[in-house]
Amino acid sequence: MFQIRVEPKGLSFETDGEASLLLSAARAGVVLPSSCRNGTCRSCICQVQNGTARHLIEWPGLSLEEKRQGYILPCVAVATSDLVIVAPGAKFTTNC
Repeated sequence: MFQIRVEPKGLSFETDGEASLLLSAARAGVVLPSSCRNGTCRSCICQVQNGTARHLIEWPGLSLEEKRQGYILPCVAVATSDLVIVAPGAKFTTNC
């Protein structure tokens, strides 16, 4: 299990490293912005501040420069370590 912290709001959730970060966040009640869920629309884009992740598809909708700067698309990315990501639009929700 990996621990994921979402800044700047300090939200956190766990992931098994197999489910996408977007799905793992949703399971924990953390909502990350999203739309297409297949790596093309970029609405879920966020930046890794610490840790590592890998994409589940060969070339997600990121430029090479964005990848070098640590940007990921959580809808098609999984954690490979504990992570700190910057996702200003993230929020916590309760499913009542």
